[in-house]
Amino acid sequence: MSTTAETNAATTAAPVRAVIADDERLMREQLRARLAEVWPALEIVAEARNGLEAVELVAQHRPELVFLDIRMPGLTGVDAARQIAQMDVADDEHLPEIVFITAYDQYAVEAFEQGVCDYVLKPAERERLQVTVQRIQARLAQRDAVDAAPGSATAVPTPQLQQVLHKLATQLNPGAMPPRLDWIQASVGAGIQMIPVAEVLFFISDEKYTRVQTPTTEALIRKPIKELIDELDPHQFWQIHRSTLVNVKAIAGITRDFRGRQIVSVRGHAEKLEVSRSYTHLFKGM
Repeated sequence: MSTTAETNAATTAAPVRAVIADDERLMREQLRARLAEVWPALEIVAEARNGLEAVELVAQHRPELVFLDIRMPGLTGVDAARQIAQMDVADDEHLPEIVFITAYDQYAVEAFEQGVCDYVLKPAERERLQVTVQRIQARLAQRDAVDAAPGSATAVPTPQLQQVLHKLATQLNPGAMPPRLDWIQASVGAGIQMIPVAEVLFFISDEKYTRVQTPTTEALIRKPIKELIDELDPHQFWQIHRSTLVNVKAIAGITRDFRGRQIVSVRGHAEKLEVSRSYTHLFKGM
């Protein structure tokens, strides 16, 4: 086991900030105390008592790390993580690393095994928390390396995170998850058309509508991207921008424009789709 000094040496140069979310005050205090022991340089910028507060505080503080109790009133930690994963970030920002706090080992094992996030069991024990801290520090260091040398390493794929969070949310509340869409009922001109989801090339949202694009049809629906994500197969549709989902099977290639931004070419359509910075890791080596 590495010493605390070794752990501290692995931290990035800039201070790492964290938000803790747990509906039990004693659990928050205990986690804060343990973190002070294993990661003294970590700055706890805020504490949330429920999932809604957690989402608001993450949006306000933009931390590098968030600890989420899996079971919280109003909005579970998993649902809060899903909302956090949909946040828009600036070009010089990243979405936070996620660590789940849980008394139920079975809910977090898969997320940990997939490598998209980590977890600690209640009450947080020093030795196990230190392992989590080392993993988080390694991921933050890898992320910094990607920023310094684009196209070298790659972060955890966002579709994989969405898949794991969707499955965890289903386990926590099976009846709350919407069924997967097979058809889209959309407005085409003055009429309504039923469009098979398999034929959709991409979805692009604005403030009120989402455009549904197939090789032959352009249609509109009143459903935002954040709702579509819950209803579409994350293996089939990848989010490449906060307002764009693309059918993986329709991706013809990835290029870069004069600003270095990744651009997706789509089979069967001339439109080019921009990949926002938060999702550039989806396409390795570009």
